[in-house]
Amino acid sequence: MTPYVLREPESKALPLLVSAPHAGTALPEGLAGRFASEAVRALPDTDWHVGRLYDFVPALGGTLLVAHFSRYVVDLNRPPDGAPLYPGRFETGLVPETTFDGEPIYAEGASPGPEEVRARVSAYYEPYHRILRARLDALHERFGYALLFEAHSIRRHVPKLVDGPVPDLVLGDAGGAACPSEIALAVRRVHQQSPFQSAYNSPFRGGYITRHYGRPEARILALQLEMAQDLYMDETPPFPFDEARAERLVPLLRATLETYVKAAAQHLG
Repeated sequence: MTPYVLREPESKALPLLVSAPHAGTALPEGLAGRFASEAVRALPDTDWHVGRLYDFVPALGGTLLVAHFSRYVVDLNRPPDGAPLYPGRFETGLVPETTFDGEPIYAEGASPGPEEVRARVSAYYEPYHRILRARLDALHERFGYALLFEAHSIRRHVPKLVDGPVPDLVLGDAGGAACPSEIALAVRRVHQQSPFQSAYNSPFRGGYITRHYGRPEARILALQLEMAQDLYMDETPPFPFDEARAERLVPLLRATLETYVKAAAQHLG
């Protein structure tokens, strides 16, 4: 089974790649049986329905890359050496053993050992990053620059990760290191002028993918958008999509990407 779903542009191509590394829900055979509880088997830390929210990207002219497997298999947005993204703050690892609530993912004695961790990295993590790198390089070669957009979502309340409720929209650019300020500001204005609450680089500033691939000096830019899930779905199992709420949100996501592309063309062209 392919560890990702890749959708090509359907119209005039743009230098844009949208990546959703936490939207997957598939599990290798037998893994669910090793989980500690039914609550874990519900995959509560998934970026639910993000691929569906960004379904318009190929028609817009962008490339859409969506992970197929759950972040409980391997977290595609963590450094391969397992280094923390937010030192001193609670976070889950490259191959997580706890949920966002600090609950064990695996039953006693069922956690993956070092050999299994390496096998998961080889089977799922490395292919995703190879295609991500290859597509960014191809966009850069064709257009002279490439734009990466990291698409994420999270529950409104995750007390071990964030004090208080998560804002509606959190734009991250690795503290300004992954994208020129002029471009990030243009996108921020779209959010500030919307009916949604917005924040910038707090409580999330971009994960490993944004920080690793965003290289403005090489004309490869990266932005991350984290969203509160109650904007478009029910946050309780089985985590159903809410069409009415999503209809209010998707135009804002489209405007976000269109502004990103336009601002980058003005800045880099």
